[in-house]
Amino acid sequence: MPTVLQFRFWLKGLSPMVWRQVQVPATMTLREFHGVLQVAMGWEGIHLYQFVVHTVRYGSWELNAESPDIGLDALKLRTGSRFLYEYDLNVPWDHEVRLEERRAAKPQIHYPCCIGGAGTCPPEDSGGPNAWIRQEDEAFGIGLDEDLASALEFIQDINDTRSFAILDDPDRADEFRELLSRIDRRNALLGRTFKRQKVNECLRRDEHLTLMHQQM
Repeated sequence: MPTVLQFRFWLKGLSPMVWRQVQVPATMTLREFHGVLQVAMGWEGIHLYQFVVHTVRYGSWELNAESPDIGLDALKLRTGSRFLYEYDLNVPWDHEVRLEERRAAKPQIHYPCCIGGAGTCPPEDSGGPNAWIRQEDEAFGIGLDEDLASALEFIQDINDTRSFAILDDPDRADEFRELLSRIDRRNALLGRTFKRQKVNECLRRDEHLTLMHQQM
């Protein structure tokens, strides 16, 4: 029976924790595992990456690292072993990866698969943990209460009149569009929401095999 490795990984430097839990074939290469991490976390595969396993670096060739075309089973990882996965080496996003267990594959399950997780993936190029924390504060900061109050006022007017006639007034329509735009910009600061079902749909479509080649 084929062996499956169960990993948990999380972004270092963030609280509350942003984490994912995946199961992958033991025969998977580190390059493929990079693709799985990208899909599960919500990254877009546009930056260099490297793994640091037993002090050896594997990753993008631009980093003069060892080739990531090595099988996970060849790394001789023990249950409980931890290693580092770095993404975007300009301002690294450090992921700590831990092997939780080895188990026999179940024939009815498609591997790789995501079996758990929580927390929003930061946007690409958001400057690392400290910068993203500031972005979150900005998204929920000054002006949010006023924007939400204005949105509630529009909703209340539409509900009271049972009509969208309020938007026939060009000034009010422009005000509403600008309000929605501000809220949308705030939402963009918060990154990509984790949805396990969506992650598994992407893995079933083998999107990790595309992402693993975007930076070689």
